[in-house]
Formats: sequence, structure tokens, C-alpha cells
Amino acid sequence: MDEAVGVGVGPAERAHHASEAGPTSEPRRRMSARRKQEAVLRLLRGEDLELVSRALGVTAAELSGWREAFLAAGAVALKTRPADARDAEIGRLKGNRRLGGTLRAGSRRRG
Repeated sequence: MDEAVGVGVGPAERAHHASEAGPTSEPRRRMSARRKQEAVLRLLRGEDLELVSRALGVTAAELSGWREAFLAAGAVALKTRPADARDAEIGRLKGNRRLGGTLRAGSRRRG
């Protein structure tokens, strides 16, 4: 009855049962970036962290790390200003100034 209801089963016993036939008993296969992204999106849509981690056979800490990395990368992407024609022109002019200075210095000949 304890197993059916879950009453009276201690953490050590639950961990023992979980390790016998759980997803962690098999060798883990490498998680692709796409699968990690899908896992993080499941979390962001409201799925439970523990349930997703068990379903994928990864630790909750690892899954949380993926979520934090995903959100940090998104924040960086939003801070980046898109390059416009003005920025490209400024970069071109800076490059020409350096190039022009090099050409002038190199074109001088000593007599």
C-alpha cells in the first residue's frame, strides 16, 4: 500500500526505486542544441522542472543551467543594435583612414 499511495516511503527508498528502472539507468546520449532548446521551451511554457528533467534523464540543475544560458543569450541578442548603413559607413571610413595612413607612410622614398 505504501508504494501505491506513496505514504511511509522515505527519500532513500524512493531514490533506490527510481534508480532501478529510471531513465538514468541507461547510458545517456548526447543532447543536441535543438533538444536542449526544446527542453527549455517546455520549462518556459510552464512544465514542471522535475518532470521535464526526469523525462529527459538529466538533472534538474543541468536543465536549470540550460534555461539560464538560454535566457542570458536572449538578453544579449536584444541588447545588440542592428548594423545600419550609417554604422557600416563609419566602419568603412575608419578602415580607409588606417589604410590611407599606411599607404602614405609606405610611399615615401628616401633619396
